[in-house]
Amino acid sequence: MVSNADQKYSRGPEMTTLRARQQSALRGAEPCASCGARYSSVCAAIEEKDLVRLAALAVPMSVPAGRTFITEGDPAEHFFNVTAGTAKLFKLLPDGRRQITGFATMGTFLGLAVSSSYAFSAEAVDDAQVCRFSRPRLRELIDDFPAMERRLLDVASNELVAAQEQMLLLGRKTARERVASFLLARESCVSTLPEGHILLPMARTDIADYLGLTVETISRTLTRLRAERLIDMVSPTEIVLSNHAALEELAAGMS
Repeated sequence: MVSNADQKYSRGPEMTTLRARQQSALRGAEPCASCGARYSSVCAAIEEKDLVRLAALAVPMSVPAGRTFITEGDPAEHFFNVTAGTAKLFKLLPDGRRQITGFATMGTFLGLAVSSSYAFSAEAVDDAQVCRFSRPRLRELIDDFPAMERRLLDVASNELVAAQEQMLLLGRKTARERVASFLLARESCVSTLPEGHILLPMARTDIADYLGLTVETISRTLTRLRAERLIDMVSPTEIVLSNHAALEELAAGMS
């Protein structure tokens, strides 16, 4: 008759082997398994058991503030997923003028709506982390995981809606309405700040460029919103949306 101690001892090697396999699987799934942006990006479509395949394609990159990691006109050989920090997306006119078309934050997937070359440039606003994926290899993965293809379709649809909203913002809204809309949009960014707090890591010149306003107008508008107690400023980069309802009315042109 085998005692409990003998049974426990006999299972020891099996348990050790199982733990070793689990640890090996976790190591193989890095950096994806511990990525803070995973659940807010297209990568959420990949289940835990399949993360090893996704991780095999991911090339983590550290991008210091001010460095460009996508250049307009270059061959579109990669997709990029922002996993930390903020990047500004922009286009350059032939005369050197720049138009910022958006800001990418944690979980933003870049390079989807392009053909053979990138239609925009991307530059890190602050120190950022991105994952780079080879387009051909990621397409193979998408073919095997329909859920990821659906998630990418959702991303493309959201980009179209954002482009339409940006055209409305630049074409019809007043300066106050534009700034209010921008502040409210920043609230949807993934953040560890308390509710109602937003981060503005970009320079005021970048905000002005994005909204089609001057830096002076941005500063005056923020000062006025603060005087009206619609917002409060914890620091130049952190703002509290003190009166959310009033900001929504202002952004909608109802105030």
